[in-house]
Amino acid sequence: MDNLEAGSYVRLRIVTRLGEQNHEGILLAPADSGLVTIKLENGYNLSHPTSAIKEMTLLDSELASDSKALVSKQPMDGDLPLVTLIHTGGTIASKVDYATGAVIARFEPEELIDSVPELREIARIETTLLGNMFSDDIRPRHWNQMITETQAAFDRGSRGVVITHGTDTMGTSAAAMSFAWSGDGGIPPGPIVFTGSQRSSDRGSSDARENLIAAVHLAAHGPTPNSGADAAVVVMHAGSSDGIMAIHAGHSVRKTHSSRRDAFESIDRQPLGSIELTSEGPIVTMIQNGESRTTLPPLTYNENTKIAELIAGAHMQPEHLQAIIATKPDAIHLHGTGLGHLPTSDPNGDSPENIEIYSTIRDYVAGGGIAVATTQTIRGPVHMDVYSKGRDLREIGVLGHGMNGPPETSLVKLHYLLSRDNSDRERFLQAWASNLIGERDELKN
Repeated sequence: MDNLEAGSYVRLRIVTRLGEQNHEGILLAPADSGLVTIKLENGYNLSHPTSAIKEMTLLDSELASDSKALVSKQPMDGDLPLVTLIHTGGTIASKVDYATGAVIARFEPEELIDSVPELREIARIETTLLGNMFSDDIRPRHWNQMITETQAAFDRGSRGVVITHGTDTMGTSAAAMSFAWSGDGGIPPGPIVFTGSQRSSDRGSSDARENLIAAVHLAAHGPTPNSGADAAVVVMHAGSSDGIMAIHAGHSVRKTHSSRRDAFESIDRQPLGSIELTSEGPIVTMIQNGESRTTLPPLTYNENTKIAELIAGAHMQPEHLQAIIATKPDAIHLHGTGLGHLPTSDPNGDSPENIEIYSTIRDYVAGGGIAVATTQTIRGPVHMDVYSKGRDLREIGVLGHGMNGPPETSLVKLHYLLSRDNSDRERFLQAWASNLIGERDELKN
C-alpha cells in the first residue's frame, strides 16, 4: 500500500459496518492523515481510514494517465455551421492533480470537444488555444488576444465564436469584448459567447457539459448580434439545477457567488434570454432590442494603459492616494460607497484626512488627471446628484455619474476610451457621458 503513488488506478477492499465493499478509482493525496483517498469514476472523492482497508490493489496504470488523454478524430458533419472555440483555461479546462488532490488547469481544447460528443451534432468546431490560465491571471493583453482571434475566426468563415474562460473574471473579459466590437457603434459578424464552469469537468456535479452545449448551440444557431447588449454574451447555469442556461449581456454580468453553479447574474438588467436543453435539442429564447448596426472591425486595448483602483472606506487614507498619483497612472478608478461617494467631508471636525482626500482628488483632476467613481453596492446606478457630497465630487470633475452595471463595466469603459483617444479631453468626456453599448441610463434627480 505504501509503495503506490498518487495517480495510480487502484481497487480498495474495505471493511465497513455494512460489511466488505470494493471501490475503484484514482489514488489521490490523502484528504487527512490516517486516510486513503481515491477519485471515483463519477467524479466524487472517497476517503476511508487506513485501518478499514483490507487490501489495495494496483490496476491498469494506463487508466489513470490523464496527461495523455486520447482525442478521437471522429468526422464532423460538413453541413453544420462552423464555430471556433477559443480556449483560455479556467475550471472548465481543469482536472484533479492526482499528486496533490488540487484542481489545476490542464485540458486541451480538443479534449473538451471529445468529452462532450453532443457538440459534434451541433456544429463543426475548430479550436484555438490561447492558454490554460485561471482567469485571475488574465490581463488586457489577453483581452486583445481574444479580440484578435475572434476577428480571425470570422474572417475564416466561422458563424460564431465560443470562448472558454475562468469564471472569476469572465464578466470583465466579456465587457472588454463588448466595448471592443460595439463601442464605436458596430457589431461583430456573428455571436461571441463566453462560457465556463464552476465545477471541474471530472466532478460528478460539473456544470461544464451543459454550459458548453448551450454556448456552442447559441454560437452556431442563435440570432446574429444587433446591438452592444448582445455583442458578446455570457452563458452559464440559470439555477442550481440542470437544464436551463441564462444568456447575460456581456456589459452587465457579474459572478456573485464563489461556488454556486448559478453564480452569474445580470446587473441592473434582466438576462437577454435562456437556453433550455431538451430531448429534442436546445431551445433558445432571446430578446434583442432591434437596433440597426453594421459590422465594424474591433478596437484593441492599449496594453500600456495603467488604471489605479482604490476602495472607499474607513481605511482610505490620503497618503495612499497620493502615493498612487505619484506613479502617474492614466486614470484612477474609485470604488465608492452607495451612490458613488467617497470619504471627503468632516462634519464632526475630527477627521481631517477626509478633507485631504477631497483636496488630493481635486488637485489631481485639475492637473489633467482622470478620476472615475463607481459603486461597491454592485446593483443600482452611480447617482452623484442626490447628496451634496456627490455634487461636490462632480463639481471638481470626478466622473461616473449615470453608470449602471457592475464596477468592472465602468473600469473597462474607462480603459476602452483611454485606448481610443486620450489626447482630446473634451472628446473623452463626451464619450464617457454617452451610452455606447447600453452601459448607462438617464437619471432623474
